[in-house]
Amino acid sequence: MLARIKEKIINNERISDEEAIYLLEIENLLELGILANFVRNKLHPDKAVTFVIDRNINYTNICICKCKFCAFYKEKEDKGSYILSKEELKRKIEETIELGGTAILIQGGLHPDLKIEFFEEMLLFIKKHFPEIHIHGFSAPEILHIAINSNISVKETILRLKKAGLGSIPGGGAEILVDRVREKIAPLKAKTKEWLNVHKTAHKLGLRTTATMMFGSVDTDEDIVSHLKVIRKLQDETGGFTAFIPWSYQPDFTELGREVKEKASGIRYLKVLAVSRIYLDNIENIQASWVTQGGKIAQVALKFGANDFGSLMIEENVVAAAGVKYRLPLSEIIRLIKDAGYKPVQRTTLYEKIKEF
Repeated sequence: MLARIKEKIINNERISDEEAIYLLEIENLLELGILANFVRNKLHPDKAVTFVIDRNINYTNICICKCKFCAFYKEKEDKGSYILSKEELKRKIEETIELGGTAILIQGGLHPDLKIEFFEEMLLFIKKHFPEIHIHGFSAPEILHIAINSNISVKETILRLKKAGLGSIPGGGAEILVDRVREKIAPLKAKTKEWLNVHKTAHKLGLRTTATMMFGSVDTDEDIVSHLKVIRKLQDETGGFTAFIPWSYQPDFTELGREVKEKASGIRYLKVLAVSRIYLDNIENIQASWVTQGGKIAQVALKFGANDFGSLMIEENVVAAAGVKYRLPLSEIIRLIKDAGYKPVQRTTLYEKIKEF
């Protein structure tokens, strides 16, 4: 089967679901890396590795979803629960711009009381004070929750957020897009069709989005490929995804961690990344996840299909709540990319190149 897969890749033909599962199971990691790197180099022959300077801002940690894999959420009455003030939001964005940031990634929990007007006001406030900043915000479950709370459609929700200043939508909340898995790890969260519908609606309304995958909880190889399949299918239809970001579940301090004690290994991460690059032939960019894997594995990922180093991420709280606190300064990101034999290039959220280092 491997010979047939190689021939398909060389001839720019799609691999099948069965072939993707086969690649996840093969033991020859270097062979898989070579295939993924071949695809990566065809799509990005200029030897550039891009990254964005932005900041993750969580406007609230109050969430009714209570995902079993999350160590970040609080209930309204809990000590340490918050809704970010406008003053604190302004301070965080000012600091981001001072550090060369061009965007903010703004996300939060599914707060039981916040309706569309709260989010419109927040976006308008940001754009009034920082018209130049790109707002990459609100995952599909958040948008669905806002729509339900506000008694309006998903389409109207996205239209109103876009009018108030939303520039693009992150792929958060995807986890594994297989409802059997979602029922086990996040039973109160948006189902697969709902997640896909938010992104499809956004694409049709002119907003680009990213797609993500959190693997390594209770999912199987078949589940991972099912996830890739629905992403590839939607991209065929809309072309709205700018990038795909796979990352591994971090079990520490989470409810699910009592059942899933072992983290996915670096080898498993590289396998999933490589198969994602090969399978998702219609998504231009694949991000390495140094936030969950650390700089060294992320550097190796550049030879396993990744062409993007993600974000400098001035602030990150959700993964950190699970005990994973990798930090990389700009100088280290540049060094890791150069040492791997690539040109570091700062980009915007929408993958426009800004500056080569």
